[in-house]
Amino acid sequence: MKAIVVTDEAAGRAGMTLVERPEPRPAINDVLVRVHASGFVPTEMEWPSTWTDRRGRDRTPSIPGHELAGVVTALGYGTTGLSVGQRVFGLTDWTRDGTLAEYAAVEARNLAPLSGDIDFTVGASLPISGLTAWQGLFQHSRLQAGQSVLAHGAAGAVGSVVAQLACEVGAYVIGSGRAADRQTALDFGAQEFVDLENDALEDVGGVDLVFDVIGGDIGRRSAALVRPGGTLVSVVGPPQMQPADGLGIDFVVEPDRAQLGEILHRVRDGRLRTNIGDVAALDDAVAALNPTGRRKGKTIIRIRP
Repeated sequence: MKAIVVTDEAAGRAGMTLVERPEPRPAINDVLVRVHASGFVPTEMEWPSTWTDRRGRDRTPSIPGHELAGVVTALGYGTTGLSVGQRVFGLTDWTRDGTLAEYAAVEARNLAPLSGDIDFTVGASLPISGLTAWQGLFQHSRLQAGQSVLAHGAAGAVGSVVAQLACEVGAYVIGSGRAADRQTALDFGAQEFVDLENDALEDVGGVDLVFDVIGGDIGRRSAALVRPGGTLVSVVGPPQMQPADGLGIDFVVEPDRAQLGEILHRVRDGRLRTNIGDVAALDDAVAALNPTGRRKGKTIIRIRP
């Protein structure tokens, strides 16, 4: 099969190559998926799991990508809950070969059915962005109606889903980002926007929840904005500054079939829009994943026409 591989941590994305690799075999409780579309997160090249296995041993050449939408072609021993020929989407294990390939072996429990009215490109854009937003808002922060949310990076792949889901439950959403992101953030549901290049972040005042996808100085300054009893939730590592009278947490997104189903339901009935940027074929993936300009939305690699 064709696959994108990486072998050099120092080279990162620039070291990606398109090669021929053996088709994987499904292990116990796995399914083999014929991948139709794959999502990609640029920071994958910084994750230890891209380069080493669970025991810290080198696992290169490795196939990156952890979001997929495709069709089940084979079942591993003991696999239940899915069937051959079924359309699926989901999030793969961090330390196994990923989804920038024509086939991927995935634990069945990590996948959810993908209804026939949803394009594979849309399905592949949902797992990381959707699950990250869902788990951060509802599992780790217990967001409720009437609360306020500062969603950093509200025009990005994750932030745009955070804004939409928070609005749906009745929260007041303040988006942040660069000046050029203002209209996109508002279009995805933010009621206000903070230009991090020109506005004073501190003018936001107090909020019940900060959802941080940026970190660094923005993350540190955001801790002071959390109201007593509120939460600073980070997906870019442990908060460097804890809220004075609140909770600061970080988490790594996890596969969850039920949550994927909730996210897909909202896409199908129009309550949730995914934020897709560039879409490229597998043969053009190396160039698409090494853009010369700023990336907008999630890049999707279309493995099959």
